[in-house]
Amino acid sequence: MPNFTPQKLREIGYELFQKAGCLKKDSENVVDHLVESNLFGHDSHGAIRFAEYLRALREKRFQPQATPEIIQDFPSVAVVDANGGLGQIGANFAMNLAIKKAHKNGIGTVALRNTSHIGRIGAYPLLAARQGFIAQAFVNAGRLGYQIAPFGGIEGVLSTNPMAFSAPRREDNPIVLDMTTSVVAEGKIRVAINQERNVPEGWIIDSQGNSTTDPLKFKADPPGAILPLGGVVGHKGTGLSIMVELLGGALSGEGCAAGDRKMTSNGVLFTVYNIEHFTNLGRYFDLVESLISHVKSSRPGKGFKEILIPGEPEFRSALRREKEGINVDDNTWSDIKKEAEFLQINLST
Repeated sequence: MPNFTPQKLREIGYELFQKAGCLKKDSENVVDHLVESNLFGHDSHGAIRFAEYLRALREKRFQPQATPEIIQDFPSVAVVDANGGLGQIGANFAMNLAIKKAHKNGIGTVALRNTSHIGRIGAYPLLAARQGFIAQAFVNAGRLGYQIAPFGGIEGVLSTNPMAFSAPRREDNPIVLDMTTSVVAEGKIRVAINQERNVPEGWIIDSQGNSTTDPLKFKADPPGAILPLGGVVGHKGTGLSIMVELLGGALSGEGCAAGDRKMTSNGVLFTVYNIEHFTNLGRYFDLVESLISHVKSSRPGKGFKEILIPGEPEFRSALRREKEGINVDDNTWSDIKKEAEFLQINLST
């Protein structure tokens, strides 16, 4: 399992995506997002996606130099068509537009379609929080719908349908909540397969609805399914998933789950809030820190050393991996090298 410094992994990605036809700035946009995902501990949305995106570019499913276009524009609302470009390009454009609208009008909401896979959705509200705004994201997978079983069902009919939220703090890293409405992201099943290990009990079922820890049962024919968030109260995860389908898929115009087994684009809805249009900024920061102190005052339970706030594990992981490097499993590295060969690039560890 090769280990890379974050900068080395970025340089590899920059070379690959530029050779695949992407502009320098767009290559950096995509690769920086993916490497940050590795740093944050979300390997399911990190370098494992290099080969996936490069293969899609090679097969002309994504357009390497597409430019996002605003197709509807109102003071606080807009709809953006990414014109089939790489997801991070369209999503960053949409979030920056939402920030601009919120700065002027208090709230900015932007829907995004025709954008492919936008990656780790927590990155986009975090982009806003780092500029002093509160933001949220709802993301579906268009008409894709076969991975997640609804509560009470055994066949996959929904997608992981993540949502994310971020809020600034006065002198610390922002709060960041990034979660799927399923028990786990599909990419984490992919990571387990690549690393040839089982998944925890309660993540997936086989095609007959039996609980299993074998990730290959999820990819079998007929396939298994990932369970909705919530366990015995999984109706809550299914309800949230349907909400995301409508907010991310229906409002963006990208569409909702309909059984497709290949995703052409995420459907995205970003909303940004300008805190100062709602309350005094100093008062807001006082309330945030008071809330965090109150939550952390709970005595840790057995097996826990402390109470963590959403985002703290990711920022701690980033500090650690900046020093220790990023491990890329052998299967992922092999896939990346195969795509490099198509581009006539010789990669070595």
